[in-house]
Amino acid sequence: MKKPRARTASDEPPATVAASEVEAILAGTHGDPFSVLGVQAIQGRLVARCFIPHAKEVTAFTLAGKPAGELVRRDEAGFFEGPLSVRKRQPIKYRARNAGGEWWLFDPYSFGPVLGPMDDYFIAEGSHLRLFDKLGAHLIEHEGVAGAHFAVWAPNARRVSVVGDFNDWDGRRDVMRHRRDTGIWEIFIPDIDAGRAYKFEIIGPKGEKLPLKADPFAFRTELRPATASITSAPLAHEWGDQEHRAYWQNADARREAISIYEVHAGSWRRHADGGFLSWDELADELIPYVSDMGFTHIEFMPITEHPYDPSWGYQTTGLYAPTARFGEPEGFARFIDGAHRAGIGVILDWVPAHFPTDEHGLAHFDGTALYEHADPRKGHHPDWNTAIYNFGRREVASYLVNNALFWAEKYHLDGLRVDAVASMLYLDYSRKAGEWLPNKHGGRENLEAVSFLQNMNIAVYGAHPGIMTIAEESTSWPKVSQPVHEGGLGFGFKWNMGFMNDTLRYLSKEPVHRKHHHNEITFGLVYAFSENFVLALSHDEVVHGKRSLLNKMAGDDWQKFATLRAYYAFMWGYPGKKLLFMGQEFAQGAEWSEARQLDWYLLDRPAHRGTHRLVRDLNHLYRARPALHARDCEPEGFSWLIVDDSANSVFAWLRMAPGTRPIAVVSNFTPVPHANYRLPLPTAGKWREIINTDAADYGGSGKGNRGMIEAVAGRDGSVHATLELPPLATLMLEPAEK
Repeated sequence: MKKPRARTASDEPPATVAASEVEAILAGTHGDPFSVLGVQAIQGRLVARCFIPHAKEVTAFTLAGKPAGELVRRDEAGFFEGPLSVRKRQPIKYRARNAGGEWWLFDPYSFGPVLGPMDDYFIAEGSHLRLFDKLGAHLIEHEGVAGAHFAVWAPNARRVSVVGDFNDWDGRRDVMRHRRDTGIWEIFIPDIDAGRAYKFEIIGPKGEKLPLKADPFAFRTELRPATASITSAPLAHEWGDQEHRAYWQNADARREAISIYEVHAGSWRRHADGGFLSWDELADELIPYVSDMGFTHIEFMPITEHPYDPSWGYQTTGLYAPTARFGEPEGFARFIDGAHRAGIGVILDWVPAHFPTDEHGLAHFDGTALYEHADPRKGHHPDWNTAIYNFGRREVASYLVNNALFWAEKYHLDGLRVDAVASMLYLDYSRKAGEWLPNKHGGRENLEAVSFLQNMNIAVYGAHPGIMTIAEESTSWPKVSQPVHEGGLGFGFKWNMGFMNDTLRYLSKEPVHRKHHHNEITFGLVYAFSENFVLALSHDEVVHGKRSLLNKMAGDDWQKFATLRAYYAFMWGYPGKKLLFMGQEFAQGAEWSEARQLDWYLLDRPAHRGTHRLVRDLNHLYRARPALHARDCEPEGFSWLIVDDSANSVFAWLRMAPGTRPIAVVSNFTPVPHANYRLPLPTAGKWREIINTDAADYGGSGKGNRGMIEAVAGRDGSVHATLELPPLATLMLEPAEK
């Protein structure tokens, strides 16, 4: 038998790639590794090239396991090359060996692209409404192999790599394909499943290596202080909320009862050791509580990923990921589904106005001002030391519009409360002269932000008719909650900041002085129907030294509680939807802090328990009586009964809706009871007292009208009743059924 001769260097096929390109691959500076690595056609035959650090020998195989060729190590760092026996381009895999053993791996550079020309077209146009299905990390099967497809927008980068625990965080290993028409970089990496940490390593336009960046489209993230993105499978949740969603899709939200409970998920309740509740634990406690209390919606302060707890979520670095603080994303989906099955909607506090400058986030993402404006007069927010999105850049606007669509579609959210809208609308917001740039007409309006907000509302309402968008907008910008085709911004509702400011200022004054500020209450009805308003007593009113709602009220402890109860009933009887921040339903005395749970022990004290019972009764009454909610946004639902009794600080009005009994609301904001008070009413007969905030059950003095009054017609045809007005109290009255 003839003995085979030893292989020599002259037997090895000649190198087919320039040494400079090999050096660039090994150094991680090559801008287009797909032109070098993988399967390449060279002079009529196919050649495989790969970079596998630590390997001494590499053999190529087809996906079916058939040997396809031995590769030669051209550089000791791990660059291999060799001819293939296959006749057409196809994905291949390698068996690599060294002294420690052998391992198998697929060649990501032998797979074709996942994105197509239509994606390029719509992405470049800024009209792609499924970006969250294309960008980010998606577990897919591609060309017969399971793995992860990564795609990220970084148009000014010289090189972008995916790095993670699957490639030793080595940016030379998985350099991405650059789609130059759109600035998107993509790569399919086989054999990656859910739960793998990753980031993007980016070489900027000047050749500088940037801090590792989290994925702007990450659907899951590590728990802070770690900042990596996590690969995740599509939400594996079977929704059972069809009835809830169908109801709201066919409803006119302006004519529905909407009473919102604003919640900070990290401090509503906590474990005994101070740890956060998971989404499932929150569902077990929060959903039954909200249902019993009669609120129609839960509004979460931002739950998108953020690095810093005291930011309350408003400094978000992961707009597409529920924060890891409360468990996996499926837990949040289960919470929303559970709330829907209980008839409760879920609203997300959404932050498209600005983003933090943490180095792993969006700031100078590809080495340039990409998501933000380069000029600090437009790109830096002086109040929060954050970056402002470049709303005029179509890719940035599309990123944000798609985010709104993402939460509505993937998590079935019922609404988005859009934070800091005023800061978006005005170029000179919180800026002095010379610190801002006027628009093309010389004005202070941010026309690009206006266009973005309009397009966002058009897209969201067009795709999800059951949703509502709510603007936190603190100025007199016109038509915030009117349709875009009528010149509006297109929001469903707007927070009524004027109501909050005027009423809290009025009630902070000693009762003896309130007669001089009567118009602070009556003025609100001049504009009450100019927008679809939400009356919001939010978290912003009970932090940073502003005191709790209870301690904003003037007087001694008895007067504080009585005034707060009267205020709540006044508000629930006032036109507009309702929002109350957690803890205020039982008159928490301390300011809110995100670092601890609410003071639930206060419910053991009668005054707090009484306030709690009142809010519950107000919610259930508001929902049960169309007169109190069906014309919240229309002037036909409101009529003054007493508007000018400043001497007694009394206000009275009628709430109405077609086909239902009216309700009279009467508030006495002095500690003096008024016996034999004359109240005009629309019809004669018995009127039932359905709310009396001075009732003993609520912690009051028990004064009132024993549940019923009689309205009589005078000779001139006018109708009035004589009743007792309790001190610092609000009454609600309705015609008794005959």
